[in-house]
Amino acid sequence: MIRRHLKPALGHIPLQDLRPEHVQHFYNEHVQHFYNEHVQHGLEATTIRLHHVTLSHALTLAEKHHLVVRNVAQLAEPPRLQRQERRTMTVEEVTTKLLPALKGHRLHVAFLLLFMTGLRRAEVAGLRWQDIDGQGEVMHIRQALVRVKHHAIGRTSLVFQEPKTEHSRRTIPLPELCLAALRHHRAQQAEERLMLGQGYTDHGLVFCRADGNPIDPSTLDRAFSQALKRAGLPAMRLHDARHTYATWLLAHGVPHKVAQTLLGHSSITMTLDLYSHVTLDLEKQAAATLNAVLTRGLQ
Repeated sequence: MIRRHLKPALGHIPLQDLRPEHVQHFYNEHVQHFYNEHVQHGLEATTIRLHHVTLSHALTLAEKHHLVVRNVAQLAEPPRLQRQERRTMTVEEVTTKLLPALKGHRLHVAFLLLFMTGLRRAEVAGLRWQDIDGQGEVMHIRQALVRVKHHAIGRTSLVFQEPKTEHSRRTIPLPELCLAALRHHRAQQAEERLMLGQGYTDHGLVFCRADGNPIDPSTLDRAFSQALKRAGLPAMRLHDARHTYATWLLAHGVPHKVAQTLLGHSSITMTLDLYSHVTLDLEKQAAATLNAVLTRGLQ
């Protein structure tokens, strides 16, 4: 971020000469590039706001150490984020259409987990058998599998990483439906390992390729899109399975704090903000319940 964008745009300006208009020009220029279909190197609003956070943090430290009089990044206006529409699925759509369309796919249990535990795609791809406690009926989220770009060599590779925040490192209860499916999946995986013999590379992963090596998380995206088409369902992102899980939790009265913990959100504010449409319905139900109680009392 710094090497490829901030330094080329702002690095030639002496620190004490940096003004708000320099920063604003950087933001505006990249926004314009992004929305110009003839320019291939523009940055979307989310990325530019990450640049803003990085630059602002650096200048806050500079201000703290009296290297600058003020943090000029705080005087610039990064682009506003466009709230993405989150499509969710009903229980009926998942149970009678999507999951049957995935039946027979060697990773179908991964999709069951996505809808029943709210895991992120990278968390599913990084899940190990040692992270699953069948006796305790829980699953520990301890690592994720992500594709990282190495700018020095211009290539990408799959890398296991710790969860992105302390709240993402969490323990999730496993419903019996998931435990039964995982037991069956493990038996099938053992058959694959026996068939390949020395050609099998055991990384201890719950979901992997037929030879035991890690799956690219994008493999899950492709399988999900294909299953939606077979099921006759509208297109949606794989990440919307997580939103579906959260919506089900809140719609069935699971306390907000519990939902926050299960989802691995850093604050309850994030949970309430993302799913305000669900919580508003619950608040209306609460108001209706109180209204009915008081109405009976006044009669």
